[in-house]
Amino acid sequence: MKRRDFIHSTGALMLAGGVSMPAFQARAQNAADEPAAGSFGFEEVAALAAERATRLYTQPVAEQVGSFADLDYDAYRAIRFRRDRDPFAELPNFGLDLLPPGSIFYEPINVSIVRNGTPRRLEFDPAMLEFDASQFPDGADLETVGDMGWSGFRLRTLLNRPGVMDEFLVFQGASYFRAVARGTLYGLSARGLAIKTGSPDGEEFPLFTDFWIHEPRPDAESIRIHAALDSRSLTAAFQFDVTPGDVTRMRTRLAIFPRVDLRETGIAPLTSMFWFSPASRRNVDDYRPAVHDSDGLQIHTGAGQALWRTLQSSNSLQISSFVDDGPKGFGLVQRNREFDDYQDAEARYDLRPSAWIEPEGDWGEGEVRLIEIPVENEFNDNIVAYWLPKDVMAKGERHDFRYTLSFASRLPRDLPVARVRDVRAGRSINDESIRSFIVDFDLAPFRDTLPQSKVTTSSGEIVHAYLKPLPEEDVLRLAFEFRPGNEKMVELQALLTDPDGLALSETWMTRWTA
Repeated sequence: MKRRDFIHSTGALMLAGGVSMPAFQARAQNAADEPAAGSFGFEEVAALAAERATRLYTQPVAEQVGSFADLDYDAYRAIRFRRDRDPFAELPNFGLDLLPPGSIFYEPINVSIVRNGTPRRLEFDPAMLEFDASQFPDGADLETVGDMGWSGFRLRTLLNRPGVMDEFLVFQGASYFRAVARGTLYGLSARGLAIKTGSPDGEEFPLFTDFWIHEPRPDAESIRIHAALDSRSLTAAFQFDVTPGDVTRMRTRLAIFPRVDLRETGIAPLTSMFWFSPASRRNVDDYRPAVHDSDGLQIHTGAGQALWRTLQSSNSLQISSFVDDGPKGFGLVQRNREFDDYQDAEARYDLRPSAWIEPEGDWGEGEVRLIEIPVENEFNDNIVAYWLPKDVMAKGERHDFRYTLSFASRLPRDLPVARVRDVRAGRSINDESIRSFIVDFDLAPFRDTLPQSKVTTSSGEIVHAYLKPLPEEDVLRLAFEFRPGNEKMVELQALLTDPDGLALSETWMTRWTA
């Protein structure tokens, strides 16, 4: 399974990354699975998923033939959906593109339109596609391809410019999907579920096999999508109510039906890329100051704490757990928003969105799990974050979750404490055995009275810590030095407090590895 297969340029983003995987059964079997006409809703998809969970999981193999066989990146990009074949062409607020098979997207999915409660499958039709003559000089072979199935879809709306239907959401590849808000470009991805991610037994990639897209009313600002997911360990039903805008919100409902007892299944997973930053720049020879889709994991705990965990580049797989009870929210965040932070005029990492998960109801005990995978470039996603319930999800039972997933340049809501603005780290100029850290917080809350700082380490030694206001930069700088000694892995934390120890800032956290 490739985590990212396309370079994050603007053109590549139009296709969305990931690997498309197979439908649950043969297409004739899926036709028999269709809910009854006029009755379609979430419970119909849940009933379908529950029934599938009683069957033995099989993964069929699809063959790419004709003009869709052996396509490289450029040739695949040269196939485009004809806008005049848009099933929503008569609607003022939404448009729909169906995505072709080929290249890394080698397995079919089923896409249906729901009108007046009745689903109708959109059969694969290559005549709905345009083939650029620069890549297909002899034209396209449309006679021998058969019913190969679509590989995904994307939705459009009037997002950034009057009269221009920009894409804002794409589902393509396994259970991956991406969304953008106004003024942002595609960056990190969300996923349906994460199964055994980071496990020595190997990750299991669940598959969105079927989508039902509800035709919205002409005046609608939101669109509803139902989806069925299948995997060796489970099946699941999803409902996404999507509202694009300054914040693109996806109110999500899912029901999971385990085929086995589930102990390592992540809820609301997010996947991103972190290569390097001024705080973590191992063996990087690059003109840019930073390269990442996200620079931190933010958590609002059930107890009301605000945590900011700086992402790191490491030479080995790193797994971190943040135990919680009733989490209020978590997300992978891109905080640095200036072009100068990246100096990349093509990838425009300053325009990548953040993603935030806000649970509905009480999710109980569990942990936010963060996985950091070593990378040597920016072309592979290597960061995963999700909620892992403490209790096993038992085989044969239904397990329901609800949450809102938001994509935005700024998070919808912050807790009323000073945020971490920036982090820098490097070797001390006085002693090669010591690491110097700089953590910049918002200055505004402390213009009249400076807080106290609290810096802790799981091992090693904090040598010196002090606070320095920088009014022109509007930051309060916490500087300290850290002597790891012979330690190989250390957890560091820093917090600003009042004299009684009450938190006045986020708790900054990072993991240092030798």
